[in-house]
Amino acid sequence: MPGTLLAADLQITDARIRLLPGDIPAAGYFTLTNTGETGTTLIGADSSAFDNVTIHQSVSQDGISSMQHVEQLTVAAGELVELAPGGYHLMLMKRKHPIAVGDEIEVTLLLDNGQQQNVKFRAGAPTTQ
Repeated sequence: MPGTLLAADLQITDARIRLLPGDIPAAGYFTLTNTGETGTTLIGADSSAFDNVTIHQSVSQDGISSMQHVEQLTVAAGELVELAPGGYHLMLMKRKHPIAVGDEIEVTLLLDNGQQQNVKFRAGAPTTQ
Protein backbone atom coordinates (compact mmCIF):
# COMPACT_ATOMS: atom_id res chain seq x y z
CA MET A 1 0.00 0.00 0.00
CA PRO A 2 1.74 3.20 -1.09
CA GLY A 3 1.70 5.90 1.57
CA THR A 4 1.17 3.43 4.40
CA LEU A 5 3.94 2.57 6.81
CA LEU A 6 4.04 -1.14 7.50
CA ALA A 7 5.81 -2.69 10.48
CA ALA A 8 8.25 -4.28 8.02
CA ASP A 9 9.19 -0.76 6.85
CA LEU A 10 10.47 0.22 10.29
CA GLN A 11 13.75 -1.32 11.42
CA ILE A 12 15.11 -0.96 14.93
CA THR A 13 18.72 -1.99 15.44
CA ASP A 14 21.36 -1.84 18.17
CA ALA A 15 18.77 -1.43 20.96
CA ARG A 16 20.50 -1.04 24.31
CA ILE A 17 19.90 0.48 27.73
CA ARG A 18 22.54 2.21 29.83
CA LEU A 19 21.83 1.31 33.45
CA LEU A 20 22.90 3.69 36.19
CA PRO A 21 23.14 2.86 39.91
CA GLY A 22 20.12 2.90 42.20
CA ASP A 23 16.94 4.47 40.90
CA ILE A 24 18.69 6.91 38.58
CA PRO A 25 16.83 6.88 35.23
CA ALA A 26 18.28 4.64 32.53
CA ALA A 27 18.87 5.76 28.94
CA GLY A 28 17.68 3.82 25.90
CA TYR A 29 19.55 4.00 22.61
CA PHE A 30 18.84 2.51 19.17
CA THR A 31 18.81 3.26 15.47
CA LEU A 32 15.40 3.74 13.86
CA THR A 33 15.38 3.22 10.08
CA ASN A 34 12.33 3.94 7.92
CA THR A 35 12.54 1.98 4.67
CA GLY A 36 8.95 2.85 3.75
CA GLU A 37 7.55 5.35 1.28
CA THR A 38 6.10 7.67 3.90
CA GLY A 39 7.42 9.29 7.06
CA THR A 40 6.62 8.04 10.53
CA THR A 41 6.65 9.67 13.93
CA LEU A 42 7.66 8.12 17.24
CA ILE A 43 5.26 9.60 19.82
CA GLY A 44 6.22 7.62 22.89
CA ALA A 45 7.29 4.35 24.43
CA ASP A 46 6.24 2.04 27.22
CA SER A 47 7.82 -0.81 29.18
CA SER A 48 6.53 -3.12 31.88
CA ALA A 49 9.98 -2.84 33.52
CA PHE A 50 9.70 0.94 34.13
CA ASP A 51 6.97 3.26 35.43
CA ASN A 52 7.60 5.88 32.76
CA VAL A 53 9.39 6.04 29.40
CA THR A 54 9.78 9.34 27.54
CA ILE A 55 11.72 10.73 24.59
CA HIS A 56 14.47 13.23 25.43
CA GLN A 57 17.15 15.19 23.62
CA SER A 58 20.48 16.29 25.07
CA VAL A 59 21.20 19.90 24.13
CA SER A 60 23.98 22.35 24.81
CA GLN A 61 23.25 26.07 24.99
CA ASP A 62 25.70 28.73 26.10
CA GLY A 63 28.07 26.02 27.32
CA ILE A 64 25.43 24.40 29.53
CA SER A 65 24.24 20.87 28.76
CA SER A 66 20.73 19.76 29.61
CA MET A 67 18.06 17.28 28.61
CA GLN A 68 14.75 18.35 27.15
CA HIS A 69 11.56 16.33 26.83
CA VAL A 70 10.59 15.77 23.19
CA GLU A 71 6.93 15.16 22.31
CA GLN A 72 7.69 13.31 19.08
CA LEU A 73 10.48 12.30 16.74
CA THR A 74 9.82 12.09 13.00
CA VAL A 75 11.73 9.79 10.66
CA ALA A 76 11.30 10.70 6.98
CA ALA A 77 10.82 8.01 4.33
CA GLY A 78 14.13 6.37 3.49
CA GLU A 79 15.91 8.01 6.44
CA LEU A 80 17.25 6.92 9.80
CA VAL A 81 17.51 8.54 13.20
CA GLU A 82 20.07 7.42 15.74
CA LEU A 83 19.15 7.67 19.40
CA ALA A 84 22.56 7.86 21.06
CA PRO A 85 24.47 9.54 23.90
CA GLY A 86 24.58 13.31 23.42
CA GLY A 87 21.42 13.39 21.28
CA TYR A 88 17.97 11.85 21.21
CA HIS A 89 17.35 8.98 23.64
CA LEU A 90 14.66 7.31 25.71
CA MET A 91 14.56 8.06 29.44
CA LEU A 92 13.40 4.99 31.36
CA MET A 93 12.35 6.03 34.85
CA LYS A 94 11.52 4.19 38.08
CA ARG A 95 12.45 0.54 37.61
CA LYS A 96 9.69 -1.82 38.70
CA HIS A 97 12.13 -4.66 39.49
CA PRO A 98 15.90 -5.18 39.62
CA ILE A 99 17.62 -5.20 36.22
CA ALA A 100 21.12 -6.60 35.73
CA VAL A 101 23.67 -6.00 32.99
CA GLY A 102 22.89 -8.46 30.20
CA ASP A 103 19.14 -8.65 30.87
CA GLU A 104 16.77 -8.16 27.95
CA ILE A 105 14.06 -5.56 28.52
CA GLU A 106 11.05 -5.25 26.23
CA VAL A 107 10.10 -1.71 25.23
CA THR A 108 7.08 -0.89 23.07
CA LEU A 109 7.60 2.02 20.67
CA LEU A 110 4.40 3.97 19.95
CA LEU A 111 3.89 5.48 16.49
CA ASP A 112 1.56 8.26 15.39
CA ASN A 113 -0.33 5.93 13.03
CA GLY A 114 -1.40 3.75 15.96
CA GLN A 115 1.14 1.01 15.32
CA GLN A 116 3.26 -0.37 18.12
CA GLN A 117 6.67 -1.96 17.73
CA ASN A 118 7.97 -4.26 20.47
CA VAL A 119 11.74 -4.14 20.80
CA LYS A 120 14.14 -6.11 23.02
CA PHE A 121 16.76 -3.84 24.59
CA ARG A 122 19.96 -5.31 26.10
CA ALA A 123 20.81 -3.81 29.51
CA GLY A 124 24.38 -2.51 29.67
CA ALA A 125 26.75 -0.99 32.20
CA PRO A 126 26.96 2.78 32.90
CA THR A 127 29.72 2.98 30.27
CA THR A 128 27.37 1.72 27.51
CA GLN A 129 27.44 3.99 24.49
